[in-house]
Amino acid sequence: MTAEDVRKYCLKKKGKITEGFPFGEDALVFKVNGKMFLLLMVDERPLSMNLKCDPELAVDLRERYESVRPGYHMNKTHWNTVSLDGSIPPAEVRKMIDHSYELVVRGIGKAAAKKLLGGD
Repeated sequence: MTAEDVRKYCLKKKGKITEGFPFGEDALVFKVNGKMFLLLMVDERPLSMNLKCDPELAVDLRERYESVRPGYHMNKTHWNTVSLDGSIPPAEVRKMIDHSYELVVRGIGKAAAKKLLGGD
């Protein structure tokens, strides 16, 4: 996946999705309703991104993929750094992005989660 692929995918998410460079011009941050769900290191080759992740799933993904590591400069229990080196299928990368987005939306509150994710 390219940086533009990630960007387009993030911007299609429901809710107030914003993007910006609060940590410098090399780290593009995507937020839903003001809360970060993805940080993309745009100058790294291969590209890498930080994604929020359930702690048990985070460990599973790190064991399954060499290109998934504990979150760089993040809470290593709740964030993974994913290298977009081509070793993870794009569909799996999108699932990781979706999971991060959903965790953040659920953290915003029940009303927001219901509106953005559906269900109860």
